[in-house]
Amino acid sequence: MMEKVGILGVLLLTPAKSFLDCHPNVKLVKEEEDCMRNLLFHKSLKSTENISVQCSGMWDNLTCWPAAPLGETVSKLCPDFFHSEGKVQRNCTANGWTELFIPYEDACVFNVTLHFLNESPDTHLYFSSVRTVYTVGYALSLISLAIAIAILCLFRKLHCTRNYIHIQLFISFILKAIFIFARDTLLFSENTYHCNSYPVGCKFVPIFSNYCILANYSWLLVEGHFLFTLVSRSFFSLKKHLIWYIVLSWGLPLIVIVAWSCARYFYEDEGCWETGSHEWILWILRVPVLLSICTNLIFFLGILRVLVSKLRMPDARRNEFSQYKKLIKSTFFLVAVFGLHYMVFVFLRVEASSSMSKIKMFAELVLSSTQGLMVATLYCFMNGEVRAAGAQVCSFTCMTFCV
Repeated sequence: MMEKVGILGVLLLTPAKSFLDCHPNVKLVKEEEDCMRNLLFHKSLKSTENISVQCSGMWDNLTCWPAAPLGETVSKLCPDFFHSEGKVQRNCTANGWTELFIPYEDACVFNVTLHFLNESPDTHLYFSSVRTVYTVGYALSLISLAIAIAILCLFRKLHCTRNYIHIQLFISFILKAIFIFARDTLLFSENTYHCNSYPVGCKFVPIFSNYCILANYSWLLVEGHFLFTLVSRSFFSLKKHLIWYIVLSWGLPLIVIVAWSCARYFYEDEGCWETGSHEWILWILRVPVLLSICTNLIFFLGILRVLVSKLRMPDARRNEFSQYKKLIKSTFFLVAVFGLHYMVFVFLRVEASSSMSKIKMFAELVLSSTQGLMVATLYCFMNGEVRAAGAQVCSFTCMTFCV
């Protein structure tokens, strides 16, 4: 298990590369399994045939060495990912296998870094801790969002267009958390690390995860547009707006994700689509999110303009408008935090495997995993209407039992 956590860390920290259609770590894990299986088979075969060997078969982290009799020199081709036609050799002596006659770095003439072969326990512990932290974050988000949806649905007083929009936003974050858990289940299962044959299902996980992220920002844009329309127009059809909001906020991300999936399939169909080396394919996802953030900022500038004009109105109209202030503050806070988070982690470039990269990855995963908790807290648990409805229920329950 710890080895797989380390492999996950290397995959997260290193840019996507193609070494014969799979990452060296993944290929080595598969080759080690095949080696141990073959050695076990040949060992049982030779024991039945009473063939004596001096040196037992072994795996040296790069190459599989078969069992050999005393005095035999075994020659093996360099591992595939070295892209070398060289050979390495060992001799079987009375004291066991000798060291390589010529070390890998000389015999195979390579330019691939081998730091992933001897990762320290601290590296394994780090990636294990990161996974635990963001798993807890997504679990808390999932639970809090489910509770928030239940509250907004159960209390009839809370049934309004504004809260229906909140519920749609909550659902998009719930779906994101579910597909993150599905991704981890696939990644850490026993049958996911194939070098040349990834299961089709593993590619659907990043598709749906990215779709949910696009839906997150799409519904945040709806929150901003709804507030802008609410404060700038006296009369408008709430029901008509809600229908269009649902169609566009779930439909437009679907169009974007289909375009991204087609680009991945035709131009970069590698692995489980978790990483990518073609920047233009990544921008298919980035552009809609950045447009959503920028458009929301425009809406809030418009809201600020309306706010200033409302301050010059009579007290009665000002009091009527004050009921939206809390919602405006919450939405502006979420747009600012989510927008800043996205821009920082998309455009901040750090050297892979550096300490700064580990800090960046930890911060990004922690913030991403707790976004749902933040949304549920601001739009539900800290909502004045929700707290008032809850207080009424508590008061009614208390009176009922006391009587």
